Amino acid sequence: MGTLLAVSITTAHAATSRTSWVVNQVYNYNHPFAATDSADLATKMSTMAASAFNFYRGTNHIFYQDTLTLPASSYVTSQTGYTWVGGDVHVGNFGGLRDSSGNSIFSVNDFDEAYLGQYVWDLRRLATSLVLAGQANGISNTDITTAISTMVGSYVSQMSTFKGSSDELSFQLKNGNTSGAVQDVISASSGDSRSSLLSKYTQLSGSTRTFQNIAGSLIAVNSTTYNNVAGAMSSYINTISASKQYAASYYTVKDVHQKIGSGVGSLGKLRYYVLIEGPSSSTTDDVILEVKQEVNSAVATVDNGQLPSSYYGNHEGGRVAMSAKAQQLNADVLIGYTTINGLPYYIHEKSPYAEDFDSTKLSTAGKLNTAATYLGQALAAAHAISDQDYNSSIVPYSIDKQVTDAITSTSGLKSEISTFAFNYAAQVNLDWQSFVSAYNAGTPLY
Repeated sequence: MGTLLAVSITTAHAATSRTSWVVNQVYNYNHPFAATDSADLATKMSTMAASAFNFYRGTNHIFYQDTLTLPASSYVTSQTGYTWVGGDVHVGNFGGLRDSSGNSIFSVNDFDEAYLGQYVWDLRRLATSLVLAGQANGISNTDITTAISTMVGSYVSQMSTFKGSSDELSFQLKNGNTSGAVQDVISASSGDSRSSLLSKYTQLSGSTRTFQNIAGSLIAVNSTTYNNVAGAMSSYINTISASKQYAASYYTVKDVHQKIGSGVGSLGKLRYYVLIEGPSSSTTDDVILEVKQEVNSAVATVDNGQLPSSYYGNHEGGRVAMSAKAQQLNADVLIGYTTINGLPYYIHEKSPYAEDFDSTKLSTAGKLNTAATYLGQALAAAHAISDQDYNSSIVPYSIDKQVTDAITSTSGLKSEISTFAFNYAAQVNLDWQSFVSAYNAGTPLY
């Protein structure tokens, strides 16, 4: 952490055109997946070419390459570097969901890049996404600045509330304490049903339920892949604590398909849906598991060794599973991990009661600012609950205390994060333009 603490963010950092570097970064990150999922990579490139915000979502690795050289925050300490960060926090990686206790809530919902790091990295990445999404929605920079200030202030206030208490162990954003687009996404998730999810992805033939083949979404796999995925289930079950395991029949595999076209940053990595028996032999309570290939966290580019791989069994799927359980209250009991054909995978339920947060809904200054309050609170909750409350051998501190003590000026942090976000968004826009030029010219990008 040492060098990252030495330089103030007030140091000017002007956006610069760096076409060759950007193209090389995109190519080098994505090329390893070309042999296994080139079709999804083609989708990824076209998606990133569509907007600067999509490009930002698909290039988290560039953000952390830049973090190596960008000035550090004035409001960090070595202790705050032991925060469980989401790593890829942006507006689109929050959503409505139902937790394992049946509560419909709003929270961070993506943990593929999670790692130990400085809490400000999540604030920076989230704030930059507010700039990019806000500008795409036609919101003025003045109003976006207000929303960033609201988000940071909400984060700081929530962390301060958690300091010296155990409130983070019960705090959740629900229908009753939210409003606007956040309340809407919570309501949408609570109105979802298992039958709707099963109807969307599966079909019944007599008493047998199997996956549908859906162009651009769900495709059949060959027998070798099917058997490899099904054969990895026993290893997956063993990664679930004994107290949370169901009867063996619950995990009986009924079908396997490959999922394509989902997300932005994860496109190109293999993803499967596995249909399992669920609580009973009835076809109405079948469960879909999402099985996602995982790789090293981009955060490790900056913090290599901060989270020793031995902590998560030297398995990147284990890292994601651990972080998902650390950063969520009443986490999905089906979270686990396995190895398939030599590659690490993270597994969790494809929940029937989950809705992604759509940034295009934040179409006015008021809607953006209202959402910013809850985004700050949700991020604070994820950070606070994952400290020594989760595993003191990994994080030996109360992060809510360490962060609160490090923030010696809330107004200073607001200004710092806002300045960073606009400067970095300008860099993202230049990088995106470089990418689009290369994409349109047919330059190999993976």
